[in-house]
Amino acid sequence: MIPDHLRPQPSGASRAGTRPTGPRATEPRSAGAGAARVQEPTSLADLRPPRIKGLNFTAVDFETANGYRGSPCAIGLVRIRDGNVDELYFKRMRPPEGYDRFDPRNVAIHGITPERVARQPRFAELFGEIRDFIGEDVLIAHNAAFDIEVFEAALEVSGLDSPGLQALCSVQLARAVYQLDSHALPQAAAEAGFNLKHHHHALWDARAAAAIVVDIAERTQPHTVDSVHQVFAAHDLEAEVLPAWQAPRKRLSRATRQVEPFAHLFDARVEGVDPAKLPDLMRWQDEGRNPIPSPQADPDHPLAGEQVVFTGTLSVPRPDAKKLAADLGAQTASRVTGSTTLLVIGDGFSTEDEHDAAAAAEEVSSGPLGSAKAQDALRRRSAGQQIRFIGEAEFRQMVGPLWPEHLTPLPTAE
Repeated sequence: MIPDHLRPQPSGASRAGTRPTGPRATEPRSAGAGAARVQEPTSLADLRPPRIKGLNFTAVDFETANGYRGSPCAIGLVRIRDGNVDELYFKRMRPPEGYDRFDPRNVAIHGITPERVARQPRFAELFGEIRDFIGEDVLIAHNAAFDIEVFEAALEVSGLDSPGLQALCSVQLARAVYQLDSHALPQAAAEAGFNLKHHHHALWDARAAAAIVVDIAERTQPHTVDSVHQVFAAHDLEAEVLPAWQAPRKRLSRATRQVEPFAHLFDARVEGVDPAKLPDLMRWQDEGRNPIPSPQADPDHPLAGEQVVFTGTLSVPRPDAKKLAADLGAQTASRVTGSTTLLVIGDGFSTEDEHDAAAAAEEVSSGPLGSAKAQDALRRRSAGQQIRFIGEAEFRQMVGPLWPEHLTPLPTAE
C-alpha cells in the first residue's frame, strides 16, 4: 500500500504541471458581518499535521532519450513540506535539439517514443516552470549525480543559464541505513513502505525517492529537523552541486565533451543513422576478457608493450576497447597493478581534469578520477609508479583506422 503521506489526494493533488487547489474552506452560512474567516489551506501539506517539522525538499527524476545525459524526455518532481507531499509535477518533453534521437534501449526501459513527445515542448521551453517549481529547495534523487548531470548537460546545450542547484542522494542514504541485498529504487522504496507500481516513470520514481528520505528521517531523526541536510549529515553525506553560470558556458561538462566528437549520431535531423548503434554511455561496463596481445602488432606502435587498464564509460563497449588495444600490441587487465603503465579513462575525461585536480591539491572523490581504479592509480603514482592517464580522444587517436567508423568524429570545416 502507498503510505497516506505520499498518496495524492483526489481533491487537491496536482495534475502534471499544475498547482493543486485543495479543498476550500468556506464561511459559515450563519456568520455575521464580523465573523472571522476560516483560514484556507495554501497547500496539500497544510491539510495534515507535520510528520517531521522542517523536512522540506523537492525530489526529482529524469528519463532520457539516449545515452547522452543532456537528452531528457520526461521529468517528475515531488515537493515535500514537513515530511508530507505538497505538490506534484510531471511533464514529457522533447530533448534539446541536436540531442533528440531516441535509442531503442532507452525506449525499452521507459516506453517514451519520439511520436509520444512530438507535440511536447522542448526542455528549454519547460525549464522556467521547472525552476519555479523547485524554487530554493534542495533536490533529492536516487543517484543524484545522474540527475544533476542531466540538468547540467541539458542546460548547456540549450544555451540556458544555470540557477545553481544542490541534490542529495537517496541511494547513498538508503545504503547507510537499510540492511538490504540491493538498494536499487524498487527495493529501497519497498523498505520505506512505498509500492513503486511504475518503475522508470519519472513521477513515480521521484515519489519513491521522496518516500525513502521521509522514512529514514522518521527512523533516525526527532520530530523536527533544521533542514533535509541534517538527515544526510548524520551519515556524512554531502550534496552534489551544480554551479550557477551564465550562458554560453565557457567550459562544457564532461558528458557534453564526451559526445561532441560524434554528436551527429544523437541528432534526429541527421539521416542514415542506425539508432541501435548509438553509443551506450549509461550502462554498467562489462569488463570482458583480456585478450592476448597480437603477435602481428607493430612493435613501434604507441600501444605496443603497454599494460592498459580501462575505467569509466567509453563510446565503445569495454571488451571492444580491450580488443583494439590488444590488436595493437597492448596487454590489458581488469584492475590496476604494479605493472600498469596506462589508464584509459572514459566519462569525458581530459588532461584538464587531471590538471584541475592537481591545482586544487585535494583528494578527488567524484568524476572520472573518482573511480576505484583511478584512485588506486593515483595512489600508486604518488608512490612512484609510472602510470599515464589518457582520455577517450587520445586513445581513439592511438587506435587510428581500427576505431569503429560510425563513431569516428566528422571532419571539421576549415
